[in-house]
Amino acid sequence: MDEELIPEVPVTFHKGRGAGSNARSRFERWTREVDNSHRPEGNDESEDVPLPIRTEVFHSRAKKIISRNNSPDIPFEQSINPFQGCEHGCVYCYARPTHAYVGLSPGIDFETKVFAKMNAAELLEKELDSSTYEPALIALGANTDPYQPIERKLEITRAIVEVLTRRRVPFSVTTKNALVTRDIDFLAPAAERGLCRVNVSLATLQPSLARIMDPRASSPESRLRAIEKMSRAGIPVSVFVSPMIPTINDVELERILKASAEAGATYASMILLRLPREVLDLFVEWLEGHFPLRAKHVMSLISQARGGKDYDSNFFARMKGSGPYAQLLSQRFSRACSKYGLKRSATAPVDTSQFVRPPRLEDSQWSLF
Repeated sequence: MDEELIPEVPVTFHKGRGAGSNARSRFERWTREVDNSHRPEGNDESEDVPLPIRTEVFHSRAKKIISRNNSPDIPFEQSINPFQGCEHGCVYCYARPTHAYVGLSPGIDFETKVFAKMNAAELLEKELDSSTYEPALIALGANTDPYQPIERKLEITRAIVEVLTRRRVPFSVTTKNALVTRDIDFLAPAAERGLCRVNVSLATLQPSLARIMDPRASSPESRLRAIEKMSRAGIPVSVFVSPMIPTINDVELERILKASAEAGATYASMILLRLPREVLDLFVEWLEGHFPLRAKHVMSLISQARGGKDYDSNFFARMKGSGPYAQLLSQRFSRACSKYGLKRSATAPVDTSQFVRPPRLEDSQWSLF
């Protein structure tokens, strides 16, 4: 592990939070130290009581809302992330390092300091109106979850979905929160036109494991009910059995796919655990804190699947891994998908022909006569 990323504060796991530390941004030189001045004096036991960590939401105004990528192993070129940071607290989240770019920690800061893009729907409308915009599949929530808890109050994602549905833009939604069912009134009409699919991330069926893997996300049972509800509404649902972590949740692979198919999912995908940049150190802390007896074995299997390293950033390999363990996992996934009638997520066609363009100036002028 990179010595520069070792946190300066003791590792403490708080209820409802995934990361155990707040390692500094790799772009900053400052450090942290614990301030005990606010604690009561004369009570030594109070030193060991972890303080509650509340979520801070910062209202921000983005300059652009549609992000673009040209990665060959990602099945979309355009995406929208209504939030930077995520309350769900998944310690393995590959988006955590993005908080370092704003001088915050990819650790606890990532899940407690969330930036909400309040003008997202307004910007989206403007970008769709551009004469240079070429319609394509827009992935909603490719980095951070668009239906994390704060969305219930702010409804930023709902406003985005309304615009995408009205403008008939093909889009997908990826989430691990049952809150997505709130927006069925928009999702279902888009799905009826073949323009929408929802991807539900479900990495375990065990409530106890879910509480430490994604502590503030919906329970596994709630996610299965969400799959069932959306399926009944005619919305194609894919289950993302990700990430697969050796000896932690990989034993559940077939059970998750079976339960999801029975709930109504028709597509599936799987990604092997990724540990880019600061995520590696945060994950090892989490692993040693929650599974101390298995930690070395888990990291050994990860190394075997990553060419002898903790992470392989090469395209395609970063998603699947290599070697006997990764190959066996892939075979199990393929056989279970065949057994339960689940298609691969990337195979769905994308229809851009229905996109509603803004009226041209000459057309609007002719309408005056």
